[in-house]
Amino acid sequence: MLISRGERRRQRPRPQAVDERASVKGLRAVATFEALKGVIVLLLGLGILGLLHKDVEAAAESLLLHLHINPDRRLSHALINAATRMTDAGLWVIFSASIIYAGVRFTEAWGLWNRRVWAEWFALLSGTLYLPWEIFKVVERSNWLHLSVFLLNIAILLYILYVRIAAYRSAAWSGASRAPAVASGPDRLRWIQLFIQVYHIAT
Repeated sequence: MLISRGERRRQRPRPQAVDERASVKGLRAVATFEALKGVIVLLLGLGILGLLHKDVEAAAESLLLHLHINPDRRLSHALINAATRMTDAGLWVIFSASIIYAGVRFTEAWGLWNRRVWAEWFALLSGTLYLPWEIFKVVERSNWLHLSVFLLNIAILLYILYVRIAAYRSAAWSGASRAPAVASGPDRLRWIQLFIQVYHIAT
């Protein structure tokens, strides 16, 4: 029996809010990493907020000395110059940005931990947007830290892409298997007879 387009659309499986096909361990590993990034940025924001009404330049020099970083290096000069121009308003802006970033990372981590499809798409989009910046950091200052973070983010991006492609193929295969069969036998004969009757009436 032939089925109209509207009925076919109603028979198609609706998009699921929870990805039942993806690996729980894989998604939760990515969620843990995203939550860790949020925690680190949040702690940095709180540390910057603690510099309110203080000598930021002196704090930057003390940090470089504590980390045993050569003050003559370009990174040290950039940090001290930025600290010299920093104001309380600028510290509040940086702290607010860290709160927003951490909130986004925690939201994404919650969604991935609970296998939400929207979180997978969000992780794919955000990872793609950050990729040029991470490539720039690796090219500008190539060290083990930047390279390790870059490779880890690439691995996460490829894994999430694999998860979405697998979900799309599974949904397409499921929809094809549920597609109604083409009319045959008596049903086809009825349609031919109906067409002949309509043709005689029209002529």
